[in-house]
Amino acid sequence: MNFILIDENAIYYEIKYSCDNALLLSLGSEKFFFTDGRYELEAKEAISNAKIVITNNLYKEANSLLRGLNIKSIIYDPKEWSIFAFETLTDGLKEIEFIQDLDFSHKRRVKKSIEEITLLREASRRGKEAFKRFAEEINRRGFGDSDFRLTHLAETILSNYGEYRLSFEPIVAINQNSAKPHARPSNLTLESGDLLLFDAGLKYNRYCSDRTRTALIDSGFDFKITQKFKSKKIQKVYDTVLKAHDRAISNIRAGMSSRDIDKLARDVIEKAGFGRYFVHSTGHGVGLDIHEMPYISQQTNTTLEDGMVFTIEPGIYIPNEFGVRIEDMVAIINGKATTL
Repeated sequence: MNFILIDENAIYYEIKYSCDNALLLSLGSEKFFFTDGRYELEAKEAISNAKIVITNNLYKEANSLLRGLNIKSIIYDPKEWSIFAFETLTDGLKEIEFIQDLDFSHKRRVKKSIEEITLLREASRRGKEAFKRFAEEINRRGFGDSDFRLTHLAETILSNYGEYRLSFEPIVAINQNSAKPHARPSNLTLESGDLLLFDAGLKYNRYCSDRTRTALIDSGFDFKITQKFKSKKIQKVYDTVLKAHDRAISNIRAGMSSRDIDKLARDVIEKAGFGRYFVHSTGHGVGLDIHEMPYISQQTNTTLEDGMVFTIEPGIYIPNEFGVRIEDMVAIINGKATTL
């Protein structure tokens, strides 16, 4: 099989090295890694299973190499490519058929190896520790910080002062701001009795973690999954989301459809009368990218298999009031879901 990649994580999966200016051409058993001089030393130290080509123009150099080979077809993912880059790559190569395969790399890595699951488990463990430290730091500082300040604090703690990269920009949302599933920081300040939604993750050896907790803020609070709220409405919503979360995870089995898993969670929320407030899918795959296959949604019909890793994250979002989301990563191991 012949294929070409320019996505950084897609390349890393194939040869265990990549950078922000790279192209990988895989032709049967041969691989060619194209990059520029800034990364030459790193590439030579890290790569053992591909020929390294140093160039100032990735696409023209790959084009030149292909002109001298008897290649009939190459697979590529059109999502990765700009029109300019693809036209430069394929200029004059009319004898080669470039075959589109959407999400080509994601499909290759949808089932994680034991080693990958070990890395994801460790990323998740370190992410959980960061959640604990974040709560401790809020308690130590006292209340009164805005979403902006709390987001900056979360980034510092999650990265362990630069040791880790983050899976994505943390979501730190207070009270009514939590009704936005992907809330941006606001000028709301955190006070005792408030609701706080915290969604964050870090990368360990490039593999991502992803976790969400919703908590009542009071003296000595934490992000444990059991929460007690003063508001009966918030408590009902929280308990409904937790039930949906637990029901989905406990019933996951290899061989089920991703659509069926979404339904397990969604049915709980709809039965409680909050169906219109569950506005996103139940989960997504996690790996080198924070969003990968399989997608756990009403629109997908992926058959779940051992080795797949994904989130379960039901949520209810009541506009201008509050939102609740509870999220954990799971891996299918020996036919069942194991929380990472």
